[in-house]
Amino acid sequence: MSENDKRPVVGITHGDINSISYEIIIKSFVDNRIFELITPVVYGSSKIASYHRKMLNVSDFSFNLIKKADMANPKRANIVNIHDQEVKIEMGKSTQIAGELALLALENATEDLKKGLIDVLVTAPINKQNIQSKDFHFPGHTEYLANKFGATDYLMLMVSNKLRIGVVTGHIPLREVAGQITEELLLRKIRILHQSLVQDFAIQSPRIALLGINPHAGDNGLLGSEETNVITPAIQKAFGSGMMVFGPFPADGFFGSSNYTQFDGILAMYHDQGMLPFKTLSFDSGVNFTAGLPVVRTSPAHGTAYEIAGKDMASPDSFRAALYLAADIYNNRRQYKEITANPLQLSKQETEK
Repeated sequence: MSENDKRPVVGITHGDINSISYEIIIKSFVDNRIFELITPVVYGSSKIASYHRKMLNVSDFSFNLIKKADMANPKRANIVNIHDQEVKIEMGKSTQIAGELALLALENATEDLKKGLIDVLVTAPINKQNIQSKDFHFPGHTEYLANKFGATDYLMLMVSNKLRIGVVTGHIPLREVAGQITEELLLRKIRILHQSLVQDFAIQSPRIALLGINPHAGDNGLLGSEETNVITPAIQKAFGSGMMVFGPFPADGFFGSSNYTQFDGILAMYHDQGMLPFKTLSFDSGVNFTAGLPVVRTSPAHGTAYEIAGKDMASPDSFRAALYLAADIYNNRRQYKEITANPLQLSKQETEK
């Protein structure tokens, strides 16, 4: 992409071939107005894509087959073949070959992202069981990409037009959550969220809310001491360092009222505490964004949806939102980098005033 062209090249992994992945990808690109904003490059298989296109009975769409991402046509939906052999497609089923091809697409896209051949990455849904192998032993995309790009700290951030929710502890058993929550961990996650809101979402002075871990946020120690001993001190330290951080709020009342609309970002203490309200409020348009990585990666908030795979029932809204968000964050980061590259220095006289 040229320096003057603001359209990012978006690498897209095809995910699980027996899922709704190709359906939402194809439906997203049938309307060619999207090419005014991005140049898409799908890492997949033209043969598999053709199978899905015929099953959807889409006649006015085709992929532009290219050998490498840097050959992409900016006015077309491009596809790089990561596998050109015939593959048995079993809609709605978890199969070994589906896991292997999902990983192959992810590996190819990740390498091209490292080389700068694509600008951002959007991942279609995978099956977290069939993708497991000696090369993929992670709970999901987030941890895999953090490992590949050497990120020791990151934050799974769910994003929609209504709210942004990060989870302090991710894919761990509920019984381990309280033991994992420390003041240090909270401060790290707060900093990641704050920096992402400034850099990735162009919010100059973001307001951040922290939820409690216990019912009624501990009810002044009656129902648990984590709020008093861990969460509140972290909030006070963050506030003291110049970040506008508030809480801890009881999760039920926070989302039951309109309180959540008063904040730019929210930190939930554990996975379901954040996911339940987010998916209730934004399931059709929600996006999963990995904050804290040196690269931009988004994905739709839903999974493989095997139960409706092959039935032409899948909505592309969440996937399309993931494409738009990746482009927005990429452009926001470019702008942020330009603004902060040569910050104006106060003169000695101004400093002494």
